[in-house]
Amino acid sequence: MKAASLSILLIALATPLLAERDFLTADEADQIREAQEPNVRLQLYIDFARQRIDLLKQALVKEKAGRSAMIHNLLEDYTHIIEAIDTVSDDALQRKKPINKGTEAAVATEKEMLESLEKVREDDPKDIEQYQFALRNAIETTRDSMEAGQEDLAKRTQEVDAKVQAEKKERESLMGQKEVSEKKAAEQKTAEDPNKRKAPTLMRKGEKPADQDPK
Repeated sequence: MKAASLSILLIALATPLLAERDFLTADEADQIREAQEPNVRLQLYIDFARQRIDLLKQALVKEKAGRSAMIHNLLEDYTHIIEAIDTVSDDALQRKKPINKGTEAAVATEKEMLESLEKVREDDPKDIEQYQFALRNAIETTRDSMEAGQEDLAKRTQEVDAKVQAEKKERESLMGQKEVSEKKAAEQKTAEDPNKRKAPTLMRKGEKPADQDPK
C-alpha cells in the first residue's frame, strides 16, 4: 500500500466510534464513481477490503493507545465494503451485466481474508472484547458473500430477480395501505373541520326563510 493511502486511512480511522464516518476515503469514493463497469468496480472494492485487512494485521502486532478503536473501525469499514461487493454484484446481475471476472477475484480474495479474520479470533487478543461483535459480523458477512459468489451465476440471477419482484410487490402493497390511510385521514379531517359545519343563522327558533314560509 502506498504511504499516502495508508496515512489517509489511519487519519480516517482515528475518528471516534460514535461519530458519523464514511467507510471509504474521499479518494476511494471518487474511484468507485468513475468505475462504471461492474468488474472494475468489484476489483476496486476487493482492493479496498484487502487494504483494511493489511491494516488490521499491522494494528494487531503491537499494543498501543487507541488500538481497540482503530481495529473496531477497520472491521466495520471492511464489512461495509464486502456488503458493497454483494450490492454491485446483485445490481449487475439484475441488469444482465457480466461479472464473472470480478466474482472470481472476489471469491478468491474473500477466502484469504476470511482465514485472516478467523485467525484473529483464534489468537484471542487481550482487547478482543472491544471489537468482538464487529469481528464476528465481518466473519459472517465475508462467509455469506463468498458463498454467494460461488453460486452458479444463472441461478443467482434468478434469485436476485425473485427478490426484486418480491420487494416491488411489498412496496406496492404498502403504498396501497398508505393511500387508504391518507384517504381516511382526509375524510376525518373534513368531518372535523369547523368550516365544513352548518353555517350559523340569525333567525329565531321555528322561523323559516321567506321562500319557505307558508302563505
